[in-house]
Amino acid sequence: MLEAGEPKFRRRKAERPAEIVRAAMAVFAEKGFAAAKLDEIAARAGVSKGALYLYFETKEDLFRAVVGQVVAPNLAQVRGIAAAHPGPFPDLVRGLVAHVVSVVETTPVGGVVKMVIGEARNFPELARVWHDDLVSQALGAVAAAIEAAQVRGEVKAGDPRIFALQLISPLLLTVVWRETFVPIGAPPFEPAAVMAQHLDTLLAGMLTESA
Repeated sequence: MLEAGEPKFRRRKAERPAEIVRAAMAVFAEKGFAAAKLDEIAARAGVSKGALYLYFETKEDLFRAVVGQVVAPNLAQVRGIAAAHPGPFPDLVRGLVAHVVSVVETTPVGGVVKMVIGEARNFPELARVWHDDLVSQALGAVAAAIEAAQVRGEVKAGDPRIFALQLISPLLLTVVWRETFVPIGAPPFEPAAVMAQHLDTLLAGMLTESA
């Protein structure tokens, strides 16, 4: 950690990797992976292309950094919320969803999701990283919370992973709609409103009578 009063240029140098990663996330969200240029990412971060190469050799390295440094910490928070709140299940689910909706509405992650979906066939490593480091872990954390609620008698019998997929899917579709169709004039759906109505419907089917 840098000491207070340390020369400004040294603090600036220490901040560069994070600035580059944030710039990369913005460019990926706007342009996609194939069209994203390292020159543009460097310019967006306020560094030279040579300086960018001091920290990241390829666009793949930058994508991994975006996943690991920007998106994954939000996943860690989701897992922390689930671990610290064993019940009641509806409160836990609404808290988890509120956190994820906040991330979707305040970061460019939606554009990155669209990029991964659209370019996965040509760049399968993007999909692999996104799945292994994020999707599978998020789905696993939610499924584990659902399974625990089933053990407590709050949630009906059923495959926890399928329940988890049912829970998450409408938000994913809302993000894809926003990134794909809203730019050409389609009316938007607000993620918070979509998920509030979805949870009212889904929980009515998932919860046991005692819950």
